[in-house]
This record gives sequence, structure tokens and C-alpha cells, in this order.
Amino acid sequence: MNWRLFLISIIMIYWLSACSSQRLPVIQDFEVTQYLGTWHEIARMENRFEKGLSQVTAEYRQEGDHIMVINRGYSAAEQRWKQAVGKARFEGASDEGRLEVSFFGPFYGDYQILAASRNADGQYRTALVSGNSFDYLWLLSREPSLTDEERVYFTDKIRALGVNPDTLVWLDGSAK
Repeated sequence: MNWRLFLISIIMIYWLSACSSQRLPVIQDFEVTQYLGTWHEIARMENRFEKGLSQVTAEYRQEGDHIMVINRGYSAAEQRWKQAVGKARFEGASDEGRLEVSFFGPFYGDYQILAASRNADGQYRTALVSGNSFDYLWLLSREPSLTDEERVYFTDKIRALGVNPDTLVWLDGSAK
């Protein structure tokens, strides 16, 4: 094998994978203990993993050095619940809202918490999360629906990212 070609191929693969990931500004002073628990999916950019699912929830549990992730949603077409179990870990500092999530063995995807609000007790209440691109974008809440103020705030955040909120699937049945 030509070692020069091999080395160039490795460099190209690394460069392409590094360029495919957007390092977006994420929340700082992140407290994972306040993020753990069950979240309701309010809106999402449709994706193949969740296509057609409703009543989607995500549960986060601390399990040693990682966070267990349990995503669950109802498929009306198949008349059954679907579930995916994975794990998350911090990509960098633990006080930054930047994690990686894996549902498929050693392959991890970005989980970037772009914005969040908190309850009076300090627990995160609503979160806007993206993957490595806006092809993966979720609006999550501790409750199955948002207040009017939260809806306006997070819809404005979504627009500020250059994403049209009308392109999202809104699971709570509300108007944008």
C-alpha cells in the first residue's frame, strides 16, 4: 500500500469529520444534576429516528461516569411504543452544556444545549438542543406544553438561529 496515499486519506477523513460539526455557543454554568429527569418533546426538526412518533419523552439518569438516556415515543401507525436507550457523556468541561450521546455502540453524536430556562427551585424547565447541525433540533420541557412566554422566547431563539419554526414538528399541537 502507498503510505502517502494512506496518510492523506486519514488526514482527509479527520478533516471532513471535524468540519461537519458545528461548535455552537452553549449554556454555561451547566448543572447536570438539575438537568436529570424526564423531559417532554415539544417540537423537533423531523428526523428518521423519530418520524411519526408522538408523546415523545427523554429521560436522563446518572449512571456512574455517564448519563443513561431513555427516549420513548408512540407510533400511531404501528400502534406501539418505541424506545431507544443510550448514554451521554460530557464532550468537554462538565459545566458546559455540550455533551455527546450514543445509541449505537462507539458512535457518538453532538448534544448541544443552546438555551435553557429554570424553575424557581433551580431545575432546568425548558431547553433548546441541537445536534451537530440544525437537521437535529429539539425543544424540550418538563411539562407537556409551554407557557405563552416560553413559546415566544424559544420561538425567537429558533428564528435567531436562522431556522424557521414552521419547519419544526410541534408535538403539543400548538401554533407557532
